[in-house]
Amino acid sequence: MATQKSQDKWKSKKWFTLYAPKVLEEVVLGEIPAADEKSVTGRVIKISLFGVTKNPSHNFLSAGFKIESASGNAAHSSINYIENSFSYLHSLVRTNTTAIYTVNGLKDKEGKGFVLKMLIVAANKIGEAKQKVLRKLMADFLKEYSASKTVDDTIKDLISGSLQAEAKKMSNKIAPIAKLELKRIEIGK
Repeated sequence: MATQKSQDKWKSKKWFTLYAPKVLEEVVLGEIPAADEKSVTGRVIKISLFGVTKNPSHNFLSAGFKIESASGNAAHSSINYIENSFSYLHSLVRTNTTAIYTVNGLKDKEGKGFVLKMLIVAANKIGEAKQKVLRKLMADFLKEYSASKTVDDTIKDLISGSLQAEAKKMSNKIAPIAKLELKRIEIGK
């Protein structure tokens, strides 16, 4: 009885060049193997944002890129999420400070939904009443901010830090803020 030769699955795979979305200037993110265009579509690839932007301040940011389409040897993606590492966020909270987490479901000016999670670190201990006011202030600010911009504009502002700077400036009126950081943004939620 003769044995059948098994075909090597890797030899039948095709390599696709993965491109970032327009908001990140469509840079090449890398290459991924797949059997065909259909099997590569829908995958979410997690990549450090520093590897994409080459900006050292993005060392702790990672992004999930969802592959939307593939044709030929090119795969085009959109941003599924961007998040800061837990170790970085944990290092911001010190003794005698207050950490305030906010979670806001938002819509951009085109009606596209996303969830924005932020971390506010007060410079000292603050009471529950001020924490509640800060959460409400942040929710109102983010709702107004996102309604006037597209998701891509919001992502650009989050990556550059201008959204955080504007929110921190506004929050300092309630209590002194040591740091205001992005925890996670989830697009399409």
